[in-house]
Amino acid sequence: MAGLPRYLSLAPVLLFALLSFTAVLLIGFNWLYPDLLFHPLS
Repeated sequence: MAGLPRYLSLAPVLLFALLSFTAVLLIGFNWLYPDLLFHPLS
């Protein structure tokens, strides 16, 4: 139980980093290939 406060302070930081990384990937993909996320090639 000693590591629980450290985990609770680290988890939001890791979640923010993961969400930021995912957002950058989606923004970059949408910049390179516009409209593919909304009108897939089919």
